Amino acid sequence: MAGKNKRELIIREAVNMNESGRKERRKADSGEDVAFGGNGMEENEVRLEMTACPQNERFARLAAAGFILDLDPTLVEMEDVKTAVSEAVTNAIIHGYGLFLGETEKEQGKAAQPAGKEKVLMVLRKKEKELTVIIEDYGKGMEDVEKAMEPMYTTRPEWERSGMGFAFMEAFMDSLSVESRPGLGTRVVMKKRIYSEDREEDF
Repeated sequence: MAGKNKRELIIREAVNMNESGRKERRKADSGEDVAFGGNGMEENEVRLEMTACPQNERFARLAAAGFILDLDPTLVEMEDVKTAVSEAVTNAIIHGYGLFLGETEKEQGKAAQPAGKEKVLMVLRKKEKELTVIIEDYGKGMEDVEKAMEPMYTTRPEWERSGMGFAFMEAFMDSLSVESRPGLGTRVVMKKRIYSEDREEDF
């Protein structure tokens, strides 16, 4: 019973915080003074460098979701961003560094465990209603980016990869660009507009 009451308290606090954030954004839109002196539309950026490992793929996904909370995204928009980030970080780990995420394959010794030197950089940037996500690795890179972005194409068929990573990123985000150089790594830039204020204006 105590656990149930604690969960209910946490949920109520989260709802109150979300409602408070909405009120502050409305104040900003109307020109009223808000905390921190901002107008709610200033650019914000977070940079995270992480070890290329499965735990950090999950962390990156949740970090991106938390970063856009104040934009009041719908559940669909939230899942779109989380899925795109997950695919981009997974690509960096698997194809950039040749590390596999599957527990069964790791137990069978099909891929080496990360030694801590393989890093993935994630940059989250928002300005007004637009989110920019940059995922960059310093791995082996790609010789043919256009070929790699074709649906169903994968360089790791032995690991039963679907080859749909870039296709999912394109489907869930508004724009996608990929730069890669053999031996130097790959940089993925994704953008998505969050339509929270537009939805409020419709009511």
